Amino acid sequence: MKKLMPVLASPARLVRIGILLAALGGGAALMARASQEQKRHTIRSRTDMVTILASVTDANGRPIPALTQDAFQLSEEGVPQKLAFFESQTDRPLDLALMIDSSLSAYKELHFEGDAAGHFIQQVVRPGDMLAVFEFSETVTRLADFTDNIPALQSAVRKMTSGTGTSLYDAVVLGSHSLMRRPLGRRRAVVIVTDAGETTSVSKFEDARHAAVVSGTLLYTIVVRPVKNENGRNTAGEHALITITDSVGGAMYILDDLTQIQEMFDRINRELRTQYLLGYYPQPTPPPASDRHVHLDVKGNYVVRSRTEYETPTAD
Repeated sequence: MKKLMPVLASPARLVRIGILLAALGGGAALMARASQEQKRHTIRSRTDMVTILASVTDANGRPIPALTQDAFQLSEEGVPQKLAFFESQTDRPLDLALMIDSSLSAYKELHFEGDAAGHFIQQVVRPGDMLAVFEFSETVTRLADFTDNIPALQSAVRKMTSGTGTSLYDAVVLGSHSLMRRPLGRRRAVVIVTDAGETTSVSKFEDARHAAVVSGTLLYTIVVRPVKNENGRNTAGEHALITITDSVGGAMYILDDLTQIQEMFDRINRELRTQYLLGYYPQPTPPPASDRHVHLDVKGNYVVRSRTEYETPTAD
C-alpha cells in the first residue's frame, strides 16, 4: 500500500494564506462594526426626532382644521428647522390624567363638579385612549388607574371627598410622572380642575415645571375662582400654571361660576381632537441634557399653542 505523505506548504504560500485570513478577519470585523454603526444610527435617528403637538384656533377659540404643512414655520433656538413629519388632525391614542381639586368643595357642591367631569370622560375617551382620575387636596390620591372603562372612571370621580389644603405642584408632578410611564408614541395631557390656590405641596414650582417639560405632556387647566377680586385670593398658583402652560402647551380657562365648567370641558375635548403633530430633527444637533426652546408660527390670523421647551436626553 502506498503511504500518503503530508502536503507541506511552501513559506511563500503560508504567507499568502496568512494575508488572506487576516483580510477575511479584518473584513468581518469591519462588517461587524458597520452593522453596529448602522444599529446605533437607526436608534439615534428614532430618538432624536422632536415632536410637537400644536393646536390652532381662531380669535374666538374655535379649532382650525385642515391646514397644510406649508402653513407652519418652526425654529429652535432661533434657527429655522425643516419638518420631517406632519400629521393633520392626529388621531394618535391619548393618555390623559384628570386631576380634580377636592378642596373646591369648601365653597361649591362637589357632586356638580363630578357630574361635569363624568360627562367629559364620556366625550373624550375613544377607542385606544386611556384615562386616569386623581383627586388632590393636601395630598394627591389616584382614584382610578389608566383605563378605557368609562363607567369605572365616572364612578371614580363621584368618590371624591372633601379636603382642606391644595397641593397643586404635587398634582402636576405626579400627573406628569404617571404619563411618563405610559407607552411611547401616544399623546399625553394633564387636565386639572382647581381653584389654583397652592398651599400644601411638598414639590416646588420648578419641580412641577420640569416634570411637565420632561414628560412631554400638554397641560389644560380649568381655574374656578372662589373670589373674583384678585386682592382677596391666592394667585401664586394661577401664575405658576400660566408659566408651565407656556412651556409645555395646552391652555388655561378661568371661570367665575362653576356652571361654566361643562363648556370648558367641551372646549378641551374639541381641541384634543383637532391637533396637528409635527416632527423634526434639530439642526445643529443639540448637546445632551440641554434645555431647548422652540417657536412655532402658523400663517394666517390664527392662534397657535404648542410646547416651547424640551430637554434633550442625557448621553449614554
